[in-house]
Amino acid sequence: MDVDIQCEELSASRWSELVSSMNTCKTVRLDDCNLSASHCEDIGSVLRSNQSLTELTLNNNELGDSGVELLCKGLMIPSCNLQKLSLQNCNITEACCKHLRSVLSTKQSLTELHLGDNKLRTSGVKMLCEGLMDPNCKLQKLQLEYCELTPDNCELLSSVLRTKSSLKVLNLSHNKLGDEAVKLLCQGFMDPICNLQSLHLEDCHITAASCGDLSAVLAAKPSLTELSVGENKIGDPGVVLLCQGLLNPNCKIEKLWLWECGVTPASCKDLAQVLSTKESLTELSLIGNELGDPGMEQLCQGLKDPKAKLQALWIRECGLTAACCKSISAVLSTNQTLREVHMGGNMIGDAGVEIIYEGLMNPNCNLRSLWLGNCDLTAACCGNLATIISSKPCLAELDLSNNALEDEGVKKLCESLRQPNCKLQQLVLYDIYWSSETDDELKVLEESIPGLKIVS
Repeated sequence: MDVDIQCEELSASRWSELVSSMNTCKTVRLDDCNLSASHCEDIGSVLRSNQSLTELTLNNNELGDSGVELLCKGLMIPSCNLQKLSLQNCNITEACCKHLRSVLSTKQSLTELHLGDNKLRTSGVKMLCEGLMDPNCKLQKLQLEYCELTPDNCELLSSVLRTKSSLKVLNLSHNKLGDEAVKLLCQGFMDPICNLQSLHLEDCHITAASCGDLSAVLAAKPSLTELSVGENKIGDPGVVLLCQGLLNPNCKIEKLWLWECGVTPASCKDLAQVLSTKESLTELSLIGNELGDPGMEQLCQGLKDPKAKLQALWIRECGLTAACCKSISAVLSTNQTLREVHMGGNMIGDAGVEIIYEGLMNPNCNLRSLWLGNCDLTAACCGNLATIISSKPCLAELDLSNNALEDEGVKKLCESLRQPNCKLQQLVLYDIYWSSETDDELKVLEESIPGLKIVS
């Protein structure tokens, strides 16, 4: 059996019991368990003795450098076969990176390393890069978000990309890198040896200037299937540059995250062209951009194209109103691949729901997940929502949080949940007022309907 525990204060007896269990586990996850360096000696012993252990996750514990040093001693034993190690937010610094460097250059079984939210700084990442460039290192996934990296690290990271063909996923988000650093990274990406599939550069202090370099990578590297540049001020000029790379036939992008990037209707025509051309694209996030109704209508033109194969669209807090819902409804009526639409935080109101109701009820609509939290809805739209719930067996998830549905609206939803054709698995109702009587009704429903979870 696996050990998978979160947020538990572990007594001495409980810890002894767990250590015994760990000796036969394949996976050990102990997040937020108030572990310290003293616990790492026991975990190190488990690493030395349990050849079956392949995943160790110790996120959000005060292990410190001394604790990680003890873990590394266990990892260095030849019989240890660990594949995944996650030490996010464990209060470690550059001081322990020399030990991690030794692990990277020795332990060929290790394929994933998560060190996010630790103050590794320039010197620590330099030591990690030395380990990564060792021929024995076979790492596939490296996460270094919130690690206080600087542009000085990027030349070495670029060298890693040019030498480490095994590396598939790199997360450098929330580090102050800047445009020049990204230019250096892109030089590494362009090397024929680099096989990177997923790149995360959220909040890396880059601008539209980096988008030309990233666009060239998109056009040249069909291996790159996921790109996130969210929370960077790239604006419409940056998006237009990225779209040039995305439209290249060599580009095989599947997931594109552009949340809070300063996108406006001005670049939505270019994004619409990508949607209607790039059949590999299955997920697009535009959360927190002022698209407005004009921008959304342009995107819908792309989504209605038969070549559009998008499955998940994130358009939360994009300044949308009921005015664009006719276009969204048309997409729902025609696009059979779309499975998830996250459009909370937009003031579409009851009128908007009434409009998209027609698209949702169309036989072509195969939507599985619909998020309408904080959309200025009232009980008036719950009749339509109830019909959707009871008539669309494909719909498995519905979020209506932070809307003024009250007893009247929630009772309508309850009635639809009882219908035999309803296959809803999760109904999210955070921050909605209802009476104790309705609360009791919801509890009875959840208990009586197998597979249904009501989150409130």
